Amino acid sequence: MVRAFGAAFVAALLSVFVVAAPAAPAAPPEVAARAWLLVDAEDGEVLASRRPKRSYPVASTTKLMTAYVARERLGLGQTVVAPAYVATTAESLLGLTEGERIEVRDLLYGLILASGNDAAVALAEAAAGSEAAFVRRMNRAAKGLALDDTSYANPIGLDEPGNFSSARDLVDLTLELREDRVFRRIFDAPEAVLRSGARSRTVVNRNNLVHTVPYVNGVKTGYTLGAGNVLVGSAERDGVQLVSAVLGAPSESERDAATLELLDYGFSLYERRRVLSDRERLAAPGVRWQDETLPLLSAQAVRLTVRRDQEIDVRVAAPGEVEGPVDRGERLGRATVTLDGEPAERVALLAARSVGEATVLERFDAAVPGSRVIAWGIAVGGLALLFAGALALYDRRRRGGSVDLPRA
Repeated sequence: MVRAFGAAFVAALLSVFVVAAPAAPAAPPEVAARAWLLVDAEDGEVLASRRPKRSYPVASTTKLMTAYVARERLGLGQTVVAPAYVATTAESLLGLTEGERIEVRDLLYGLILASGNDAAVALAEAAAGSEAAFVRRMNRAAKGLALDDTSYANPIGLDEPGNFSSARDLVDLTLELREDRVFRRIFDAPEAVLRSGARSRTVVNRNNLVHTVPYVNGVKTGYTLGAGNVLVGSAERDGVQLVSAVLGAPSESERDAATLELLDYGFSLYERRRVLSDRERLAAPGVRWQDETLPLLSAQAVRLTVRRDQEIDVRVAAPGEVEGPVDRGERLGRATVTLDGEPAERVALLAARSVGEATVLERFDAAVPGSRVIAWGIAVGGLALLFAGALALYDRRRRGGSVDLPRA
């Protein structure tokens, strides 16, 4: 049983800078591309950029918005009838035949992994009745997501006036898509087997980095003569999720190299820090009626992967005073680890030892100031009187006379 007194459950703010100020990080890389952007997916912090708000043709990364709108309008298990699609030379296709029935889930895999232009048109017509109506929905969605540097003219990403975006908007759209675990699964798939169409198909992710780099988990490639090589990338390492966009790289290899250089630079800005040790003493409230304190210990260690410019604090909420009985290991508060002021981890505070219930004498002593001095004075005075009486009695017996005993 525990009671809190006085200030009740006192929030004792304990700011702990876990490590000394780190050395300044290396400068962001300069990569071979028209524009690029790298952000922390957790807090949106920009880690590196060049022309992030300038609009360019973005080729098949347009299909990210196609996927977004189709997902809003269509169920994953819904069956779509493929429309006729006349492809030009060198288009990327899923290989649909007119009238083929295929599920939306498979079309999304074909849209993102294989970058199928026919899959984009099939989804557009199923979701809005026509490509033109679907493009209007794409532009309304862009406005709703505050993608101010973006405009769509087709659901595929073909070079066409009015079809463009920016590195900033592509990253923001990707962050929105990554909120959906269906898209996270699609982006990270090296390949997929599609079984719902007229025939079974195996589609392979055109993003080579998903195949070759273990920590890369997306997102979408693109290429046209007007856009050059485009790649929206994403990666996770030690709990840190980054999203990048590279626009207008001269070649696929330079596009991939630029993306990896940005992602590796981003990860270099983070480090693993021990914020709290297991059973670390974080508070010591007084024990009522007893002249002692009770140490409160962290229930577990806390380690965080943090960016070098982020501030870590530990805020301790614990009683200002406790009253026994208290069991060893009893929970008596909480420590909250904050990262740039936002809660990152919470840990219980545990009693380091047991505390017994206060005795009557301890309560009396605590309630009456100086009570022990008074009690000792009374005891000493009583003993003095007894000693004096004993001396008088002895003297009387020795002399055979009488004597008046001193009275207390």
